[in-house]
Amino acid sequence: MTELVPVEKIENKILQIRGKKVMLDSDLAKLYEVPTKALNQAVKRNIKRFPDDFMLRLTKNEKDKLVTNCDHLKALKFSPQLPYVFTEQGVAMLSSVLNSERAVMVNIQIMRAFVSLKREILTYTALKRKLESMEKKYDVQFKVVFEAIKQLMVPLKDAEEKPKPRIGFHRS
Repeated sequence: MTELVPVEKIENKILQIRGKKVMLDSDLAKLYEVPTKALNQAVKRNIKRFPDDFMLRLTKNEKDKLVTNCDHLKALKFSPQLPYVFTEQGVAMLSSVLNSERAVMVNIQIMRAFVSLKREILTYTALKRKLESMEKKYDVQFKVVFEAIKQLMVPLKDAEEKPKPRIGFHRS
């Protein structure tokens, strides 16, 4: 099966808002090849399928931050509407609401993108833990080395602090 939309392209559209991974209604509408208004109307007709943990409406402040940080959202800047964002579960629910062949196929790709991101996060977390344990291990080893160097330096300091005998003829 040829990919309808590359997973990497979808991953770039997944944002983190309020501690959740979400996708904007306008980005989803482009992927599904439907107008954003049509997507939101389908959601409103089936609002019981979209509880608060499936769909959120952005605040004006959140919208402004997104427009500032995401180049592809410049069109959203002058829109009077506050966009909706959908969590992974909300995106899954969209395929049943839109009920088109493309919606089903795109949803499969979106679910793959979410899974891919989760794998990356787990890999990153495991790598971070491993690095932290190595850092602790090597900190202990380097501490011993630095203490040994300090001990070696102590006799040198004592030798420098002792007065040196004068060499040559002395007049009293």
